[in-house]
Amino acid sequence: MKLFLLFGIINGFLAVALGAFGAHGLEGKISEKMIAIWEKAVTYQMFHATALLATGLLMMKYQLTSISAAGWAFLIGIILFSGSLYIYAISSVKFFAIITPFGGVAFLVGWVLLAIAVLRT
Repeated sequence: MKLFLLFGIINGFLAVALGAFGAHGLEGKISEKMIAIWEKAVTYQMFHATALLATGLLMMKYQLTSISAAGWAFLIGIILFSGSLYIYAISSVKFFAIITPFGGVAFLVGWVLLAIAVLRT
């Protein structure tokens, strides 16, 4: 599905842009601890942007529901995990850190669904 390829491309672009912003735009404006949190958000976003690209490529060959579900889980994970960490890093509002594990679970679900799909092919 081209949609997941597009999601992967957009998230890869955003990860690079947000990584550069964190390194240059936030330096000296937020604590080192929050910079590390920002960097973790960027790292996980980039890993899962790549997972979205793989999902899109797999969908071009195999039309399995589990592949599509994995792609959606990766996208939800990026939004919840990386998104909450970005907001937490710049706001220090702990509520956003509470959301992060839900994104981590979405990532795990995505990987399990992708494994199921591979075993079915």
